[in-house]
Amino acid sequence: MFTKRGILRTGSATLAAVLSLAAQPVRAQSSSESKRIEELEREITELRREVNALKNERAPVPEGKMKTKITYDGKTYVEKAVVEEKPPPVYVQQRGPELKLVLGGYIQMNFEDGDVSAFEGRFGETALKDRFRLRRARINLTGDFAEQFDFKVEGDFENSDGLNANRTAFEATDIFINWHQFPWAQVKMGQWKAPFGLEQLTPDPSLIIIERSLPTGAITPERQIGIQLWGKPLAVIWPDHADLLTYYAGIFNGNGRNITNNDNNNFMYVGRLESTVFKNLLGKGSFLKLGADILNSRDDKGTNISQSLNLLVNDDGSLSPFVLPGADERTAWSVDAWLEAGPFDLIGEFLQERVHPRTVNGVSPGFDGFTTDGFYVTAAYFLIPKKFQAVVQWQHLNPGQKGNDGISSIVAGLNYYIRGDDLKLMLNYIHTWSDFRAANPEFGKDDFNEVIGRMQLMF
Repeated sequence: MFTKRGILRTGSATLAAVLSLAAQPVRAQSSSESKRIEELEREITELRREVNALKNERAPVPEGKMKTKITYDGKTYVEKAVVEEKPPPVYVQQRGPELKLVLGGYIQMNFEDGDVSAFEGRFGETALKDRFRLRRARINLTGDFAEQFDFKVEGDFENSDGLNANRTAFEATDIFINWHQFPWAQVKMGQWKAPFGLEQLTPDPSLIIIERSLPTGAITPERQIGIQLWGKPLAVIWPDHADLLTYYAGIFNGNGRNITNNDNNNFMYVGRLESTVFKNLLGKGSFLKLGADILNSRDDKGTNISQSLNLLVNDDGSLSPFVLPGADERTAWSVDAWLEAGPFDLIGEFLQERVHPRTVNGVSPGFDGFTTDGFYVTAAYFLIPKKFQAVVQWQHLNPGQKGNDGISSIVAGLNYYIRGDDLKLMLNYIHTWSDFRAANPEFGKDDFNEVIGRMQLMF
């Protein structure tokens, strides 16, 4: 660059000198002088060409952050201003033609002290010890296609690995494909939560009580593998009131998630209706949501019919998962309501399940039929809008397998929303009492206390 600038300056100076000389008056023009003038004119013309050529060779100043680059050609060092190149950012490129691809997940870390999980019937012979617990550690991928398909793939690092009750491993939670061409008739297939129970269907990060209630865990079917037709019939003809009616109708294997084979040739049939009414009637964002569910399933021996929590009543009044000793047919139903008005929430649900023994190929089922029912009522109020929330809950389960075998709990808690559900702290105190143990004091104490704290982070 310095060499080109020197040539340009020298050429310009020479041209100016020549023009100055040429402008002087000529007193006499001999033939030799005329020749000299012609030569000067040729030189001037040549200098003009060289100057224009040098001007054209000057590159435009590039945009962006500049840096000085020094090169050596074996004789001299040359400085040159060049654009500083930035390294390309790290990114993930989807393989297919997805319109949207979103990577996310969340972590929930618990501290549990006192009579740990006593509200789930874990006392006496099933009691647990104080602990720090990675409750959930999930990662998920969701996406949309232009052809009106969406999907979700999610797994949890904190599920039992099936080899050791005290060890965890990565396991699938939600894996499904959903065709949403018609809002009123969508088709979903894969593995996800069967549409039964308001509290069960509420996403884990959105819960206002740290753990779901015992009635929900004992009766609802949780995640299943199957196919479902669902939609909002008013979405097209009355879009402003699409939430006035939502329906779900699914057919599932019925024996739980991540199980390759069905337990028999029968399926679980699940249906749910939801209606959101009085939207914004009691203030912006207010609503009343009503729901009702029904379920029917014919199960074979060895199927766990309490896949989320516990249902089987042990001899000391504690609870364990109910694994069928013989075939059954069960029918369950529930009703629920959720009122939200400004800083106040009121949520309630009643659930019932009837389990009938079933003889298959002349084999006796080996247990008596029973009816389980339960309910919970939850109230919450934001002491500081969208930041600090107080909650209380009353829950009760009647397993219906022994006389007076009910378990009840009262929960009081505080939630601090640092950044909504993305980053929040939760604290619950739970007092539980067992009707069976109160009536049979020889088994030990009948009331229990626990404190649970949780840190939640979503990404």
